[in-house]
Amino acid sequence: MEGVLNRQPPACWIITGWSFPLSAYVSRIVDTELDEILATHPATLVVGPRACGKTTTTRRLCHSILRLDVPAQAAVVRADPDAALRALDEPVLVDEWQVVPEVLGAVKRAVDDDPRPGRFVLTGSSQTDLTTAGWPATGRIVRLTMHPLVGRERHGDPSAPSLIDRILADGPDSFSDPSDDWDIHRYVAEALTTGWPEALRAPTERARDRWLTSYVDHLVTREAAALGVSRDPVLMRRYLQALAANTAGVPNHKLLYDAAGITRHSAVGYDDLLDTLMITQRVPAWAGNRTDRAVRLPKRYLTDPGLLGPLLRIDQRRVLRDGDLLGRVLDTLAAAQLRAECAASVVGADLFHYRDANGRHEVDLLIEARNGQMIAVEVKATAAPSAADARHLEWFAERVGSNFAAGIVLHTGPRVFRLAERMVAVPIASLWAPQVTG
Repeated sequence: MEGVLNRQPPACWIITGWSFPLSAYVSRIVDTELDEILATHPATLVVGPRACGKTTTTRRLCHSILRLDVPAQAAVVRADPDAALRALDEPVLVDEWQVVPEVLGAVKRAVDDDPRPGRFVLTGSSQTDLTTAGWPATGRIVRLTMHPLVGRERHGDPSAPSLIDRILADGPDSFSDPSDDWDIHRYVAEALTTGWPEALRAPTERARDRWLTSYVDHLVTREAAALGVSRDPVLMRRYLQALAANTAGVPNHKLLYDAAGITRHSAVGYDDLLDTLMITQRVPAWAGNRTDRAVRLPKRYLTDPGLLGPLLRIDQRRVLRDGDLLGRVLDTLAAAQLRAECAASVVGADLFHYRDANGRHEVDLLIEARNGQMIAVEVKATAAPSAADARHLEWFAERVGSNFAAGIVLHTGPRVFRLAERMVAVPIASLWAPQVTG
């Protein structure tokens, strides 16, 4: 396995007789964990929304690739999946496994016969449960989730320790000022530019917008059918637009299905489908023993804020003219980064939100570490936050006591500064700053 992890990729990779060049690789936050999993487990499943970079990330580590979204290759695997795998040099990448779920049975049989680590890597663009294919994954396959590119992958050091672990170790004063100039205009541009690698490679803004529009079109017309689910593309687009308009909010079901003009039954189906495709995310409400009267609804997000442009037909200027929309865009941008940091945490951490039932107190995002420590985050569309912007964080800190590790007010200004005890104002770009100081 050492040879796999340290191998330099050749200039050209062969996919069952086809070849394609490898462009310069952009390091991802998951790279370190993926290497660790391949060194210890025979099969790895990397899931993430379509076009988030799964294939590019995993193919560097494999000798052979099966592209199951290519009909001819899928037909070969359906005919005899065991023989298809045996014919390939390992490690083998099985791309878009859910197209031919029978391939999982072949992987099971192969790793049962020979459980050496690093034999198979599978990728999938949906969170389809592996148990539906009829075999238990326990002990045979480890899942790893990828998302579109976030700030640390575009501007910082993806190989650095998780931001969550650094805050828990160094406290609220562990941030550094951004090395570049960031302001409200650049943050909005960052969000709408998107984290989809292919869109980022577009040579012009118009070409990028065209790619994003096509992505949404494909999503509502093809993805459901690919999973064998019958959905009306027009109604699905309407519902996704309703979710986009409420990103970073806590909407009830009725608000969403009324806005989309669909039934509750249809809305539940679209919700499940979009979650399965990892286009939307539900951040659960946090409820501790001392906070009984809390809203239980999840906070809803688009996985990547770049989809807001084609779904809501907005550009940077329109966002900057609408205070509510601006707040949602910045919150969605911050949530995407923090979600990736939680996933990379060695300590282990989960993302929540908090809102009490009477609406007096709310916290945009809560990070709860497995050791019980908590980090509370507010996102503010201001370059000059004050202590008043941390009032909900201070209220929350009093209720969780010694488990409260830090309160962070994210803002659009240039500097990190202390607001109160355990409370710090932090530029959004400091989430991906190249280093922090203790």
